[in-house]
Amino acid sequence: MVAVTYYCPRCGAIAELERDAYLADKSVTPYPLEGWEYVTPEEAYEESDGVRFVCGEDGTLADESDTGGCGEPFYLSFVRFEAGEEVDPAPPSEYVEIGAGIGPRGPRGPGRRP
Repeated sequence: MVAVTYYCPRCGAIAELERDAYLADKSVTPYPLEGWEYVTPEEAYEESDGVRFVCGEDGTLADESDTGGCGEPFYLSFVRFEAGEEVDPAPPSEYVEIGAGIGPRGPRGPGRRP
């Protein structure tokens, strides 16, 4: 067993997980990968697709500002194989449009006045 640490992607708090060294990490994200199944650090995660942490709980140590975490979930995903091939996560089923209906923003070009 080895102790491996992970940063919360939202606030930078550190979570530690005691695990077997053979497990390969794919990613740590603020959202679950579609098609992956997650368990808590207390469950048998060796047989799962990943671990769902709650920042500030679940083995979270501290962040640089020592706030104790943000309380939001984040997800450690392990590499998965099917028929000897690495599985990539499915693309998201829902897309979020950021700034819908808002044109480009930035400085106005030369010679243009507000």
